Amino acid sequence: MLDLKLIRSDPERVKAALARRGAAEQVDELLGLDARRRELLPQVEGAQAERKTLSKQIGEAKQHGEDAEEQMRAVAALKETIESGKAELEQVEADLQRLAGALPNLPDPDAPEGMTEEDAVVLREEGEPPSFEFEPRDHLEIGTELGLIDMEAGARLSGSRFAYVKGDLVMLELALVRFALELVRDEGHEPVVPPVLVREEALYGTGFLPGDRDQIYEVPKDELFLVGTSEVSLAALHADEILEADRLPLRYAGFSTCFRREAGAAGRDTRGIFRVHQFDKVEMFSFVEPSESAAEHERLLAIEERILSALEIPYRVVNVAAGDLGAPAAKKYDCEAWIPSQERYRELTSCSNTTDYQARRLSCRYRPGDGESPEAVHTLNGTAVAVGRTMIALIENRQERDGGFTLPTILHSYGAPERIGPR
Repeated sequence: MLDLKLIRSDPERVKAALARRGAAEQVDELLGLDARRRELLPQVEGAQAERKTLSKQIGEAKQHGEDAEEQMRAVAALKETIESGKAELEQVEADLQRLAGALPNLPDPDAPEGMTEEDAVVLREEGEPPSFEFEPRDHLEIGTELGLIDMEAGARLSGSRFAYVKGDLVMLELALVRFALELVRDEGHEPVVPPVLVREEALYGTGFLPGDRDQIYEVPKDELFLVGTSEVSLAALHADEILEADRLPLRYAGFSTCFRREAGAAGRDTRGIFRVHQFDKVEMFSFVEPSESAAEHERLLAIEERILSALEIPYRVVNVAAGDLGAPAAKKYDCEAWIPSQERYRELTSCSNTTDYQARRLSCRYRPGDGESPEAVHTLNGTAVAVGRTMIALIENRQERDGGFTLPTILHSYGAPERIGPR
């Protein structure tokens, strides 16, 4: 959530920033509601104080046998004023909360201009895409032929875009997860297996509600939601807390299954396990002082690149355009892996600086020093390994003529086979 004091003090700067995300027109409406709220509040409070004074006078008059009709009429009128004022104030505050909750974060000045994925700026490319002396196949064809991926059985059980992953591919997943968790733990991120069912407050607090509701699986009977990323669970870990400055930074690495409805997604992305409704992921999350968030963002990106380099996956880094950012993010980097069957780079990991946007919504603050007022922390998130898409990149980039594929040396000690192929 944006700082309302900032919007009041410098509305033009806020509007100019939000215009880069197509959300500037909502600022004037928000300021109008805020002004009406600040006008109503003293009116209601003043009427309540006056009614209290008059009620005391009525009591005293009755004790002395004096006439109090005039004061009683005034109290009755004030009651109507207070009730109507409270009703309007309640509506104004609800509208203000709704509108403030829907506004996205202010984009970082370094976020490129543009509104689409194509407007992202490529920062660098690392590794050489492979060249094959045969026609490369996609991961689904290879995985199905080897008995490692069964989309048909998954569809019979759960519907489209669910899969059974089997055999050596399971061992590859476990190796990827263990490799990533150990690496990020060495970088100071405490491993966490968090809940994947959360209350609405956690999704609102992280900025996934109200905007992304159609992408989220809901369990209405229990008033719970399945997370699409463990970012939600990790961000809420310190909700409603005031942290001491010497505890920061706090860094976590969550491993969880994630669930996304992917409403509206169609086309080639829905083939195989590239865009499915259920997938596993290791997610990094950081709570830092505001002055450290830019450096922490670069740090998370460096860890992601270190993992991709160790896995020998050709990739590129892009700076995502302001209009293509998710609501909480001020700036986001994507690491995109080369996918031979598509002959292009596709998103594999991302890392975002959400500045104080999530912390304000979650009421997560820190105390800069003794006697100082608490301030909102900054939160950041970054994908260490998105298991399904990482397996796709490994299968397709390391495939061989017979339909098998090798696996990088770094994973062998974590239980992955050296090669997976026809028996």
